[in-house]
Amino acid sequence: MARSTWTLSAAALGFALDTSLALADPVADFYKGKQINWILSAGAGGGYSAYALAFAPYFTQHIPGKPHIVVQNMPGAGGIRAMMFLENVAPKDGTTIGLVHSSVPFAPLYGIMGANFDPRQVSWIGSINAATGICVSWTASGITKWQDLFDKEFIVGGTGAGSQMETMPAMLNKLFGTHIKVISGYKGGNDVYLAMERGEVNGRCGGLISSIKSTRPDWFPQKKVSVPVQIALKRDPEFPDSPAIVEFAMDDKTKAVIQLVLAPMEMDRPILAPPGTPKETVAALRKAFHETMVDPAFIAEAEREHLEIKEVDGDRIAALLQSAFMLPPDVVKAANEAMALTGAANERE
Repeated sequence: MARSTWTLSAAALGFALDTSLALADPVADFYKGKQINWILSAGAGGGYSAYALAFAPYFTQHIPGKPHIVVQNMPGAGGIRAMMFLENVAPKDGTTIGLVHSSVPFAPLYGIMGANFDPRQVSWIGSINAATGICVSWTASGITKWQDLFDKEFIVGGTGAGSQMETMPAMLNKLFGTHIKVISGYKGGNDVYLAMERGEVNGRCGGLISSIKSTRPDWFPQKKVSVPVQIALKRDPEFPDSPAIVEFAMDDKTKAVIQLVLAPMEMDRPILAPPGTPKETVAALRKAFHETMVDPAFIAEAEREHLEIKEVDGDRIAALLQSAFMLPPDVVKAANEAMALTGAANERE
C-alpha cells in the first residue's frame, strides 16, 4: 500500500513539473524586471511623442513580464538617424523597439544618402494609425486655397531631405507646378508648428491631422490653420472643401506615382523591433500591440488626448513595403524625382 502511494505521489509530482514547464513563458521570464527603450525618430513635444507616451503605459500591461517602457527621442536626418541606430547599434533581444517616421522605411528604395538598411528585414510590430496627408497653412498668412499655392509662394518648414515635410512639397511642385518653398533644418515637427505661430513659415505638409489634434487641439476648431490641399487619394470628410491631389492627376502613370508617394500614409505610426530580434519575442510584441489597440482603457486615453488611432498590423506593413520594392523602376524613378530625392543628401540637424 505504501509503495502504491509513493508511486502515485511520484506520478503526480512528475505531472505537476510537466505542467509547470508547459506553462512557463520564456518571453515573460525574459522581460520580468527589465526595461524597454522605445526610440522615436522625432523630437519631444510633437505628435510622435504624444502617441508613444499615451500608448506605452497600456502596451507594457499587455507584454509578458510587463517591462517598464522608457520613451527616448532621437530626431535627425528626417528620421534616418533613429533607424540606423536601431539597425546597427540597438540590442536585438527585445529590449529596444522603435517608432519611426513612416517615410523612413521607403528611403532605401529612393537611394537616400545614409539610408543603409533594408526595411524588409525589420520586424514590424504594427502601426498605431493610418493617416490622410495634408498641407496646413497659417490662416493669417493669406494662403488658404489650392489656387493660392500657384499665385503665391507658400513657405513651409522641414526637418531634412527624406521626411514628408520636404518630400510632399517637392512632389506638389514637380507634378503640379505649385510654388512651395521649404525652409529646412528644424529639429522636429513641433518646432515647425512653433515657427508657424511665430510667423517664420506659412505652414507644413505631411500626415498632420492627428499630430495637430494632439498637440494643437484649438487650431482646427478656431480656424487658425487652413487646408489648401489634401495629399491623398480621396478627400477626408473632415475637410470636404479641400481637394485631394489625385483629382488633378491627368494620366495613369501620375496616379501610380502618387500611390507610391502616399504609401507611407497607410502606416502612419509604425512600431518596429530591430532585425534579428527573436521570433517568439516579436510574436509576443505583436500580440501585445493588438491587445493594446483594442484595450478600452487605451481607446479612452486616445480620445482624451485627441489621438486618432487605426490598427495596422505588422504583416500589412511588411506587405506594403514588399509591394513598393517590387514596383517597376520607371515608377520609382518618377516618384523619386517628384519628391526631389535623386542625388539628395539628408540634411543633418
